[in-house]
Amino acid sequence: MSGAEGRSKAVVFAYHNVGARCLRVLLAHGVHVALVVTHEDNPDENIWFERVADVARDYGIPVATPDDPNTPGFVERLRALGADFFFSFYYRLMLKPALLAIPKRGGYNMHGSLLPKYRGRVPVNWAIIHGERETGATLHRMVEKPDAGEIVARQAVPILPDDTAGEVFNKVTLAAEMALDAALPALLAGTAPHVMPDLTQGSYFGGRKPEDGRIDWARSAAEIHNMIRALAPPYPGAFTLVAGKCIKMLRSRLQPMRSPRHAAPTLYKEGDIVLVDCADRQVLRIVEWQGDWDGTACLLAP
Repeated sequence: MSGAEGRSKAVVFAYHNVGARCLRVLLAHGVHVALVVTHEDNPDENIWFERVADVARDYGIPVATPDDPNTPGFVERLRALGADFFFSFYYRLMLKPALLAIPKRGGYNMHGSLLPKYRGRVPVNWAIIHGERETGATLHRMVEKPDAGEIVARQAVPILPDDTAGEVFNKVTLAAEMALDAALPALLAGTAPHVMPDLTQGSYFGGRKPEDGRIDWARSAAEIHNMIRALAPPYPGAFTLVAGKCIKMLRSRLQPMRSPRHAAPTLYKEGDIVLVDCADRQVLRIVEWQGDWDGTACLLAP
């Protein structure tokens, strides 16, 4: 570890598994983390991921959980720390210009896609919904516009055809750790390349709510399969209504060798196997589901 690395001071804004792993990378490179800014856990949320606050406390790092880090009082608190860098690792709030102006050597964010694709919220879920075969993590400079600053490092990972969002997110967490670990020595030394992205090569996506998981049965079997795996646990799950009751579709498989039995989208059983004949005349197997359904063949409304 060089002396330059040892002298670098950072404030880290972090949450979730990516936040926990990337915080550990900074510490492994000798960065002095003066403060970790994270979120209080939402009691209505499924907390299936590692708590950054726990990691920080294990290392004796002070922790703050402001409702909004952009308030004047908190901005002044951070300015007084004299940080060289700000890092944001899956922190859920935007850092506004007053905050970004504080660190002497800039602020950097780790985003869960191969920027400039899938800028914005829940990039892993959106990538799967759109049938992407790879995604990854990108370390980039923070600017006022979300996910639009110069790129310092990217690490790609594959998305296999039946991967769920949770499985892909685990890969992206490792990709984030690898990208930061590889780029950090040059970043701390002031020699890391910074490449401006072509934003026309990607799009911005918003967040998703549980009600956005309702399946449109007018879509193709492949599109529905992508949606099911994008929303599979630990996420809320894709769902449909059968006789007025909510059925969650949690895991599925495309069945290209099967012929459909019904002309319109229909949920039915063949023995113990649950199937859907989709609008494009392809068959989808529902491997895992939750809800009150007796197995009677049921027409699925778009």
